[in-house]
Amino acid sequence: MAAKREDVSFLGLLNDINAKKFKPIYVLHGEEGYFIDRLEEAIVKNALTPDEQDFNLNVIYGVDINDMRNVVSMCKQFPVMAKYMVVVIREAQNVGKNNNKGTANELNVLKHYAAQPMASTILVVCNKNEAIKGKDFVDTVKKNNVGVVFRSDKLREGRPVEMAASDYIKSLGCTIDEKALSMIASNVGNDISRLYTEIDKLKILVSDDRRITPELIERNIGISKDYNNFELEEALARRNAKKAFEIINYYEKNPKANPTVVTVSMLFSFFSKMLLYRTSSDRSQEGLMAAVGSKSPWRVRKIGDASKNYSTQACVNIISWIRECDVRSKGIGSRQDANALLRELVYKILHS
Repeated sequence: MAAKREDVSFLGLLNDINAKKFKPIYVLHGEEGYFIDRLEEAIVKNALTPDEQDFNLNVIYGVDINDMRNVVSMCKQFPVMAKYMVVVIREAQNVGKNNNKGTANELNVLKHYAAQPMASTILVVCNKNEAIKGKDFVDTVKKNNVGVVFRSDKLREGRPVEMAASDYIKSLGCTIDEKALSMIASNVGNDISRLYTEIDKLKILVSDDRRITPELIERNIGISKDYNNFELEEALARRNAKKAFEIINYYEKNPKANPTVVTVSMLFSFFSKMLLYRTSSDRSQEGLMAAVGSKSPWRVRKIGDASKNYSTQACVNIISWIRECDVRSKGIGSRQDANALLRELVYKILHS
């Protein structure tokens, strides 16, 4: 059985589970609860039919576990008229709290089971909001290659959200262009549950060509295809003041749909990458892609074209102004309206 690394992807793991390629043990831990819930749900759904769950599914909450040896005994039972017995420990971060044994100590009892797990049992340990503490148990799972250790991290704003959205869309058999992708990512943000829910909605509505377009997003998610962060980035890249301020005017009229914090984050990412592009010593396409941290030649070309309109010093100044706007928009050192601060920032960028 091939060893599983901790950097196993959510979609890769989900695909294996949906294909019923199960492992005896799954350790799901980290800050992003959505991934953990989705994977747990998929394991139960694919391993057991609804009728089989009555006798072969055991869900235990960490706070209710007084002695982990009882869980081990449960894992060693044979399934009843089914292929698998599934044992799920939810909120494993609370194991041992009722009996003062300590979470790590109790979880590490499972290392003895992990040394030789039952082939007919699937043990799922869900540890939310933090890294799991049972190091000996986790190390035994890895050493014996008997399961998967998946670390569920929250998405960061900006390009990582776009990458997650793009990967999920591909996994659904759909395609999307850069503008539509930016529209989703910048307006939905790093709420992964909402991001995937919106994409699932769009999947149902795509035409026969399976393309998610800006027009489809505008009609069904309520994001304007003409006034969004992608178009603002385009306008600033070309120093198109008229278009930039049309977008800012739209933002001021629709503040809930266009949070300033997301726009500021987008601008910081764009001009930071522009500065890296301008100062990169390796001017080959591969070198520039590495410098700006993008695998998209289209994205690198866009940054390169924009860099012709901004000097290196201008980029440095703009990044400083963006940082200042971010701090002031959060009420630190300023009581000015966030939209007014954004308007001021755009003015400074255009006149840099």
